[in-house]
Amino acid sequence: MNPPLIRPSATADLPQITAIYEWNVLNGTGTFELEAPDLAEMTRRRDDVLGKGLPWLVAERDGQVLGYAYANHFRPRRAYRFCLEDSIYLADTARGQGLGKLLLAELLALCEAQGARQMLAVIGDSANAGSIGVHRSLGFEHTGLLKASGWKFGAWRDVVIMQRAMGSGDTTAPADGS
Repeated sequence: MNPPLIRPSATADLPQITAIYEWNVLNGTGTFELEAPDLAEMTRRRDDVLGKGLPWLVAERDGQVLGYAYANHFRPRRAYRFCLEDSIYLADTARGQGLGKLLLAELLALCEAQGARQMLAVIGDSANAGSIGVHRSLGFEHTGLLKASGWKFGAWRDVVIMQRAMGSGDTTAPADGS
């Protein structure tokens, strides 16, 4: 098996990205969306992230997209401009291969190089051991729990908040500290 390639996403990846997210919406609790967005909506979402100058990556092996990750602003208000939230989704057949960690590590490096100071993980379902473990392995710390904040698959689901400082974190003012 060839090693995976982590690279910037391309427009041609969107059908595979959409299919991966659809599987996660319909079968997983990592997202609290209940209806899978179509290709047009996933294109709009990717265009929004890229339009902000933020990364959207894919993990590919032998031309097959196995997962993707992107960062977006945690909230739209300007004061949050140095605080990002990551999102990572894998194809069901790609779980357990270390792809999530590879995607997240590259995402962190790119975001830190762009001046981000904090990365948040807002993880659907406190039973999502895979995502929690990947984030912990890359230095994220548990910072909060939103109990029973989502209802999916006939049960209440918690949201786990994890956080990791990047660069000098909160020890210095950012270059654009205005």
